[in-house]
Amino acid sequence: MKTGKVPETVLKRSVLNQINRRRAEVLVGPSVGEDCSVMELEEDEVLVISTDPITGTVHEIGSLAVHITANDIASSGAEIIGIMLNVLLPVDTEEHELKAIMRDIDKVCDKLDIEIMGGHTEVTQAVNQVIITVTGVGKTKKTELVNTSGARPGDSIIVTKWVGLEGTAIIAVDKKTELLTRYSNSFVDSAIKLLDEISVIPEAKISKEVGVSSMHDITEGGIFGALWEIGVASGVGLEVDINKIPIRQETVEICEFYELNPYKLMSSGCMLIVTDKANQLINKLKKANIPAEIIGVIKEGNKRTVINGEERRFLEPPRSDELYKVL
Repeated sequence: MKTGKVPETVLKRSVLNQINRRRAEVLVGPSVGEDCSVMELEEDEVLVISTDPITGTVHEIGSLAVHITANDIASSGAEIIGIMLNVLLPVDTEEHELKAIMRDIDKVCDKLDIEIMGGHTEVTQAVNQVIITVTGVGKTKKTELVNTSGARPGDSIIVTKWVGLEGTAIIAVDKKTELLTRYSNSFVDSAIKLLDEISVIPEAKISKEVGVSSMHDITEGGIFGALWEIGVASGVGLEVDINKIPIRQETVEICEFYELNPYKLMSSGCMLIVTDKANQLINKLKKANIPAEIIGVIKEGNKRTVINGEERRFLEPPRSDELYKVL
């Protein structure tokens, strides 16, 4: 395709015609010539907005882009209604690639009941791979909003699923040939399949019903980064037992292969939940087949400590994610 906005025929054929999910809250959706979308709220509802780019991978980039923003919205206790897409394509992109990306995005949106409300699609020399930025728009009752900054001393810290799952899956996809020199095909495919666990919307809904003080999806910087951010946002300390943090063997093996720290590896699909109803929440999550473990407790002060047997270490502000050492 040529540099610049994609032609109207391409826009209709490979973008707009791939969008099927509609929501009653969206009054003005995507169409040629519409630069804004309009969403209707009830009187006692608030708007929740989040935006994220996807730059680290091209495999299932459309699916990941939607899930990561949807997870951010869910972590606030809100229901995601729609997304705005900004898709930047390199000059060598073929139209069928754009159509495949849009089909992938629409498939996830259909599954999660999200409307693609609008956006922008452009071919540009400024990028050498596809870049997708997603802005999510959600709603919730004002009284039901959950902030990362809500953690309170005495609350338990819960993590769902397994840390490092997103980074593990991305590495397994991008470095499959290299990994097959040591591991079996079934092992690498099992690591790739972790992408199926990328949504935290189910655990967010259950957690909101039980009652939580804070939720935070674990993205760049891994669980150590997410724990630090909860501590800083809430102005509290915390203590976590590293041996209680759930981790898959695929993550352990792949991180050893590339000499990565799995606790600093991108972990979308895992949710950090802070609550004073830990046992009740754990039981409800497990009934819904969502693995969850209590890994620590919120403390007074500002010491953020990770315990490993007799060893104690202090968390530090998150730096570049371990994933970028490999890609």
